[in-house]
Amino acid sequence: MVWTAYLLGLVFVWTGMAAKFVVPRCNQDMFDNNVDNCLSDFRNIMETSGYQDTCPWPGVKRIYYQLKRCVDDWANVSWCKGQGFLVDKVFLNVHNTYFSGCGQVHDPPLTTLIMLIAPVIIATLLLPLLCVSLTTCNMEMPSTLGL
Repeated sequence: MVWTAYLLGLVFVWTGMAAKFVVPRCNQDMFDNNVDNCLSDFRNIMETSGYQDTCPWPGVKRIYYQLKRCVDDWANVSWCKGQGFLVDKVFLNVHNTYFSGCGQVHDPPLTTLIMLIAPVIIATLLLPLLCVSLTTCNMEMPSTLGL
């Protein structure tokens, strides 16, 4: 087994197959131009979603995944995947523009809060009364004990 590994290594070195593969440079111009095409399609669809008023997320999930696939494909083709966070910058801009309202948490209406909290408060106040009435219900009075 060891001799096989040595023999394969020797063959690779002799034939030049062990030469280091050189990764081409990131073609940022090609990446930017093609990502702009992906973003223009995404923008056209998002304009009709009403993203300015509410969070559009559940309704635009399919379109968002298409954008992600398009950007990732062009990052691979242009050799820019993982270089200088170009893909991250694209999606950071997309999130700041179209999904900035999605992280805002709103309080429920007052009536809902009252309906959730009132039973707990009432139970807390009435529980001592119930305990006192149950413990003193069958208790004899001291005067009837014969003392």
